[in-house]
Amino acid sequence: MASLSESEGTNRGSMWELDQNLDQPMDEEASRLKNMYREKKFSSVLLLRLAFQSLGVVFGDLGTSPLYVFYNTFPHGVEDDEDVIGALSLIIYTLTLIPLLKYVFVVLRANDNGQGGTFALYSLLCRHAKISTIPNQHKTDEDLTTYSRQTYEENSVAEKIKRWLEAHAYKRNCLLILVLIGTCTAIGDGILTPVISVLSASGGIKVQNPNMSTDVVVLVAVIILIGLFSMQHYGTDKVGWLFAPLVLLWFILIGSVGALNIHKYDSSVLKAYNPVYIYRYFQRRGNSDSWTSLGGIMLSITGTEALFADLCHFPVLAIQIAFTLIVFPCLLLAYTGQAAYIISHKDHVSDAFYRSIPDAIYWPAFVIATAAAIVARTAVVIVMLVTTFLMVPIMLLVWKSHWILVITFIVLSLMVEIPYFSACILKINQGGWVPLVIAAAFFVIMYVWHFCTVKRYEFEMHSKVSMAWILGLGPSLGLVRVPGIGFVYTELASGVPHIFSHFITNLPAIHSVVVFVCVKYLPVYTVPVEERFLVRRIGPKNFHMFRCVARYGYKDLHKKDEDFEKMLFNCLLSFVRLESMMDSYSDSDDFSLPEQKTEGSTINKAFLTEKTNNAMCSNGDLSYSSQDSIVPAQSPLRGNSLLRYSSRTNQTVSDELEFLNRCKDSGVVHILGNTIVLARRDSGVIKKVAVDYISLDADDAWNCVLEFDTQSYLRCGEAHKSIGQLMSY
Repeated sequence: MASLSESEGTNRGSMWELDQNLDQPMDEEASRLKNMYREKKFSSVLLLRLAFQSLGVVFGDLGTSPLYVFYNTFPHGVEDDEDVIGALSLIIYTLTLIPLLKYVFVVLRANDNGQGGTFALYSLLCRHAKISTIPNQHKTDEDLTTYSRQTYEENSVAEKIKRWLEAHAYKRNCLLILVLIGTCTAIGDGILTPVISVLSASGGIKVQNPNMSTDVVVLVAVIILIGLFSMQHYGTDKVGWLFAPLVLLWFILIGSVGALNIHKYDSSVLKAYNPVYIYRYFQRRGNSDSWTSLGGIMLSITGTEALFADLCHFPVLAIQIAFTLIVFPCLLLAYTGQAAYIISHKDHVSDAFYRSIPDAIYWPAFVIATAAAIVARTAVVIVMLVTTFLMVPIMLLVWKSHWILVITFIVLSLMVEIPYFSACILKINQGGWVPLVIAAAFFVIMYVWHFCTVKRYEFEMHSKVSMAWILGLGPSLGLVRVPGIGFVYTELASGVPHIFSHFITNLPAIHSVVVFVCVKYLPVYTVPVEERFLVRRIGPKNFHMFRCVARYGYKDLHKKDEDFEKMLFNCLLSFVRLESMMDSYSDSDDFSLPEQKTEGSTINKAFLTEKTNNAMCSNGDLSYSSQDSIVPAQSPLRGNSLLRYSSRTNQTVSDELEFLNRCKDSGVVHILGNTIVLARRDSGVIKKVAVDYISLDADDAWNCVLEFDTQSYLRCGEAHKSIGQLMSY
């Protein structure tokens, strides 16, 4: 019994070692593709052009805020000049601390190779710490051009923070929930913000025509919005060129009118640049009124998150130039001038913006205001809070900032954002619940979909089949090998998906060439096409089995790869050619360059790369050896031997390439093993609704059933599909 157990243990160890040899990571393949892609550089002229275009895309909402800020701050009118001065002081320092200091000079630097937004911050963190809830990353991914990360010293603060984040699963889940909250809140608010901006601009019609019906204003706004969204599909470049001149005129207009109003009405408003008036404002108005008015003042920074979220369209320096030289000074002049007008006309606070415009330029200003409001949109204070919290690990892990700088950033940001957040909570019953409900709906969909994706991946990993078992079936895999190429899609970068073993067990034939294709998403914004595919042979050449990993970033959509099949096949051909070059000096022959004599010694400068891939199948037993080694060449190869070997190698490669092309001409079949995640039959109603319906609506392409509990198992349905193109989940 003891000897039997020892024998079984030895066999299990041998099979495990064999499987590891067969399913080695693609380190060598990844290293060949490293640094094949180069980021483009921006000239000074191009940078200025992009700064100009950014005006028409990024700053629409931030620039049109003067249309409605003072009215929402004083909805019941103004009683004292000091209240206007205090509100103006709050606006000035809010604009300085949040858009200028926090975003333009700090947050914009936390970009993911030029990409901004919540997911960009999350992807940075996922590369610097193992916090991804789907553990499909490998060290070969770090060879990508766009995969930048830092290394840490053993006892550094960054290393301690990294270990703390990686220690427990709940920390990773909390971070994911925080990211989803920020994203969904931006979506919820972004749906409504364009409508509010355009309605505010269109309302200027009633200033010159007080008897006009509100229905006319709404109709004008609807027509404008329909026209706006019908132009979105033309892309950022064309939209930017279309609206950039209008937005530039808008900022020049509000800045000029503001300067004129300061000179014309009351230059004493300039004392609002003294922050002491913020303290006096809260002291005079009392806690309730002053805190409620913060909800109106916060509107002065709506759209600030767009500075970061729209970073994918423009370089950091372009946005910094546009904001510091044009947007920021013009906004300060606009708000200051409007405050000067309100002090002299306290009964005009509801439409102070339009009434403060000189009559001679009123209608041109109305047209420009409406055009500028067309491009207004994105975010709320919740998104800003999420960005603040995510910036803490970014500053510690990615930037390796000193803890004093991190604390300073947190204090200054939260000192502004928490009061505004509390003020916004007081307005939930006044319509603020609408974007929150929309955000909550998106959050439920995203979180449930992610939860089911993790469960599905865990099941795939648990039920994968050993590659050694597949190769043990022999070159024919125990089936008839019919002409053609079969692309078997899986989420696994190693091993064989369970559905393939089910396939070959129940069907009598398989294609002459089998390629396991793993479509893998990485925490990078994009994977350059030159570095997208990794190909590796599985087993001996006469098996004609390969593995391909197709890598994508979070901004890549492989559905758009219309030539995906062609690209995949070309990479397969390239791999065969490259493999022949790497193997050209293996086998029993040695090769070296001519000997060179240095200082009386004969030094052999050539080295031989040996790659042995031999398989033997006998009575169901498979032995396999695979090793990569570099050893000194022992002797030069004779010329005629080299020619014979080179000719033999070229012929072998030519035969395999011809074989692959014949198989392709015979037909290509895409085989997808699809899994549906369902709640257990005895689960609660909430889980059943969330998993069985919400998850299936978001992911209805999977057609094998997975029921999960403490132990997972699979009921397989139809798994073989012949389709014309790759379908993604």
